[in-house]
Amino acid sequence: MDHSAPTGRVRSLDALRGFAICGIMLVNTWQHTLADRKATSIDWVMGNLFQSRFYPVFAFLFGMGFALFLRSARSRTSHPRLVLLRRLVVLALLGAVHTWVEPGEVLLPYAILGVTVLLPASFLPRPLVLLAGLGTMVPAMVTGKPYVLIAALFLLGLATVEYGGAGRLASPVVFGTSAVLAVLLTWWWTHSPPGGGVYQAAALCGAAAYGTGFLLAVRRTAVFEALGRMALTNYVSSTAAIVAAAPLLRADGTGSAVVGVTVVTLAAQAAFSRWWLTRYRYGPLEWVWRSLTWWEPVANRQTGTRDSNRPVPDPRRPRSEDEPRDRS
Repeated sequence: MDHSAPTGRVRSLDALRGFAICGIMLVNTWQHTLADRKATSIDWVMGNLFQSRFYPVFAFLFGMGFALFLRSARSRTSHPRLVLLRRLVVLALLGAVHTWVEPGEVLLPYAILGVTVLLPASFLPRPLVLLAGLGTMVPAMVTGKPYVLIAALFLLGLATVEYGGAGRLASPVVFGTSAVLAVLLTWWWTHSPPGGGVYQAAALCGAAAYGTGFLLAVRRTAVFEALGRMALTNYVSSTAAIVAAAPLLRADGTGSAVVGVTVVTLAAQAAFSRWWLTRYRYGPLEWVWRSLTWWEPVANRQTGTRDSNRPVPDPRRPRSEDEPRDRS
């Protein structure tokens, strides 16, 4: 694997992750209402324009995050993959607990796929990682199985970092092409459903269009960055918000409460995330995850001698003068 690129955070990836968290919250809230009311126009909009359009973004970023963490771990330990294995095991445990409240949650499946797909792929030369990702995309489109697609996106995210593309996702060409394909494939699906593969392809193109469009259009991303840096905390807390709002969601026969609950929850999460990150380096669950990953408490409080909105490396050891600085 290539070791040349610098370690550290990329702010656009944090912002894109925050954007994906917003979409996932919206879809998850909507899905909790489907069994309690008749279909309305909001269901058509959600099913054809939003459902399955955000988890591919999150899966792709998970693969990229794996690669970036592996690079960071290499500079801090002689056994980086053991650290990553422990990181995925901790995520699986968090996911198992979360499953008690939300059976459809993704943390546990992500951890399992991370161990079975990403860890072995990290030993491969980067051309093989890319070929594995593209090859896995074929059965993902043919079968329409979401977890096959997630595995493919994990690998493509890993390959993107290895080829130095972590900071170059805002492509007008990708946006234009994927937007046109998303419209055409969605029209095909809604007028003559030919099978899960076409829906999967439409959703994937929609995800690419939303993700690249967001990066091209949004200039002030601080709110999304905060949501993205605390993605684990916000994902889990959104479940608590949905469960608490369940009586309201069930009582609403129009489905409009979905938007209200989502907006209020995301606004509260954004405010809390920005407040928290001016005082601490990592979100509450992010700190737990990181500390258990390194098997020791990680320093978390901001010091006031640095820009509190910038990410910092894990305090495993002093950074030498020739070590790459975090990017933001």
